[in-house]
Amino acid sequence: MYSYIKVKFLVLLAVLLVLVGCDNKKEQQTSANTLTIEHAQGKTDVPENPKKVVVFNTATLDIMDALNIPVTALPQSDVHYPTFLSKYERKDYTNVGTLFEPNYEVLSSIQPDVIVAGGRATDAYKKLNDIAPTISLDIDPNNFLSSLTQRTEQLGSIFNKQNEAKKLIVDFNQKIEQLKTKTTTAGTALVIMVNGGKMSAYGSKSRFGFVFDVLGFQPATTFQEAGRHGNAVTSEFILSVNPQWIFVLDRDNAIGNKEAQSAQQVLDNELIRKTAAWQQNHIVYLDSSSMYIAGGIQTYSHLMDQIDAALQSEPAH
Repeated sequence: MYSYIKVKFLVLLAVLLVLVGCDNKKEQQTSANTLTIEHAQGKTDVPENPKKVVVFNTATLDIMDALNIPVTALPQSDVHYPTFLSKYERKDYTNVGTLFEPNYEVLSSIQPDVIVAGGRATDAYKKLNDIAPTISLDIDPNNFLSSLTQRTEQLGSIFNKQNEAKKLIVDFNQKIEQLKTKTTTAGTALVIMVNGGKMSAYGSKSRFGFVFDVLGFQPATTFQEAGRHGNAVTSEFILSVNPQWIFVLDRDNAIGNKEAQSAQQVLDNELIRKTAAWQQNHIVYLDSSSMYIAGGIQTYSHLMDQIDAALQSEPAH
């Protein structure tokens, strides 16, 4: 009887050891299926190829859309997505509030695998990270191209889209190099934003410094502060620096404000008409919604197409 009990005990012990081994193996596999992502607000472990994905950062959404990465939920309240991202306004996607104010109750009910924050939702990071692993894949304007490349590669790694990410980056860089053969000899440029009838200008290393830092246009002037909101300028100032190209963003148009003067109306005055840019028909009204709201790899690819078209319309000399 004792021998029978002893044998039974040993069998039971062996079974338990096998089960523990399986649990340990499962734990190791789970660990192996996570990635540590370094981002703007630290390092976070995220699951590989997550299924339930919430996105608050429109620049990241821009890249994810280019990579055909499925999205579960995103802000739809008081958000004006540019045309190429307008599908995300549909009811197919769960509405999780605004870009600035997440709906935490809805987010908790979704139980996302990962949340992509940053951008306008930067201040909400801690609360979002309490709900699910949260990463802030902001693009650094001081190192725009390398930062954009890194974010694209990170998304490729997370969602098992490495080959697609690589091709996207190669195509983007080729477009830059092709355009730079024209921009570096095109003359001086100024990037301005019109908002509420007032103007602000952006230079190198700023939010819209891509025109100078990546494409190679010569700045018509320099500013001591990059400033997210730009540097306030007047028509007199613009005439004094007399750019050969003026690239214009209309913020009111981007956010759907129909009450304010359009950028075209603000710039149509006696002083601006005296600039080289006006007289050479070199004032280019950019896709403001894309530039102001989104700002990822598709946005800047569209921007290059628009600038290339403007350069090609130059009369032969």
